[in-house]
Amino acid sequence: MRTSKSFSAALFVASALAHGNITSPPARQPGAAMQQACGADAVSAILSDGTGPLENIPSNGGANCNIFLCKGAQFADNQALVQQFSAGEVVDFAAQLPIPHEGPANVSIIDTATNTVIGDPLIEFDSYADENLATLPPNNTAFSVTMPVDLGGACQVAGECVMQWFWFGTSAQQTYENCVDFVMA
Repeated sequence: MRTSKSFSAALFVASALAHGNITSPPARQPGAAMQQACGADAVSAILSDGTGPLENIPSNGGANCNIFLCKGAQFADNQALVQQFSAGEVVDFAAQLPIPHEGPANVSIIDTATNTVIGDPLIEFDSYADENLATLPPNNTAFSVTMPVDLGGACQVAGECVMQWFWFGTSAQQTYENCVDFVMA
């Protein structure tokens, strides 16, 4: 896997502001292509608070902007972050949850053309980031997923699939997500 020190530093600064995000593997970030698709206000919202909920990201409503797919972040801005994984490979995730909101969460493989899940979730949490706990369980901020053995030929081309971390804070009624671009080797 490839990582970027500047990417990690940028996420650290953004994550100090609010709710939660994935810090490893590297998640999609906003850029010029997102600004063109979703508008400058959407990019500004993520840059000012990369951990905020989807509901706080304004969109110009363009046909190429789907806030509920990778926060609207576009593959064109993130080609250097594409990870390469093998069938059966264990992938470690790290999340920062400075403001927890209890609710379900999962990591799934998403077909980006249709914004649909491919196969079963790689990991699921019925109760995630419970703010009523004195300390969050360690597996809320550090967990692993195992890449599927057979994706039916999908995810061979960069930009075709993402691993999506999806979390819904039930009481807060807020949705959080990050996407990791990858290809299967």
